[in-house]
Amino acid sequence: MRVVLGLLLLLLGLCASVAQGEGGGLGEVSEFQKTPQRDAVEESTEQTTKQTNLDIWAEVRALRDMVVELKVHVQLLQRENSDLQTRLSSSESELLVSKSRIDQLERANAVQATELNSLETRLTATESKTSDLEKEDADLQTRLSSSENELLVSKSRIDQLETENAEKPKVAFYTALTDALHVGPYNTDMILKYSKIFTNIGNAYNPSTGFFTAPVKGVYSLQFTASSYRGGYMGVQVYKNNQMIMFNVEWKEEADHEYFTNSLILELIAGDEIHLVLPSGYSLFDNGNKHNTLGGFLLFPL
Repeated sequence: MRVVLGLLLLLLGLCASVAQGEGGGLGEVSEFQKTPQRDAVEESTEQTTKQTNLDIWAEVRALRDMVVELKVHVQLLQRENSDLQTRLSSSESELLVSKSRIDQLERANAVQATELNSLETRLTATESKTSDLEKEDADLQTRLSSSENELLVSKSRIDQLETENAEKPKVAFYTALTDALHVGPYNTDMILKYSKIFTNIGNAYNPSTGFFTAPVKGVYSLQFTASSYRGGYMGVQVYKNNQMIMFNVEWKEEADHEYFTNSLILELIAGDEIHLVLPSGYSLFDNGNKHNTLGGFLLFPL
């Protein structure tokens, strides 16, 4: 706009100068006497003035055209400026929305940062606990490995003992004398045949003969109980092979039940025999209540 105003002012100034030039020339002609020489000069001046005026008007028309073009250009610039103002206003609105969104995102980011710090703290605690659990697991693995090794050793030892035990002879027997009530007295020594078998593992005891025969060399435990009802002597003798090794005797004044019990630990070799003998003149008593018993078993082989 300033350029347009400047051009208009310049145009007005030129018009005023032309008018003053024309007016001054006429005045001077009327005041002085015209001469041929001056007429020629004046004609030349007038022609020059006319030419100048023509040039000025041409410049004025050119300036006018320029002013018109500038007006059009200014209008275009105004429209562009209006568009730019509209776009700027829209951009400013979008900027405000963006700032609001940025504030929301920053607040959300702050909340997420707080939650992240909390999660990091929990993660650190979890990692520490995990490390402790891993150490405990390693200790348990070590203990488990040690226990498994001990278990393997124990199983191996058990298998060995079971094998050894399976290879060892199993000997055990338990018997009662008879259901015939009174046994004796006899005029001669009598081998006692315990005929009621309760246990006879290994079949080392023979009820037909009354002999226990050691199947292997080892240490054996033997025990017996004797009982009598009649008055007088009651007793038994223990023989190893053909040698008496024990004699238990009891005197009874009156008829009544009387008992005695004894046990032996004997080292026997395979084939040794053990049996009990009722001496002549002695008596025993037995019935379904099993008052007289004999038993034994192998403690361990040698």
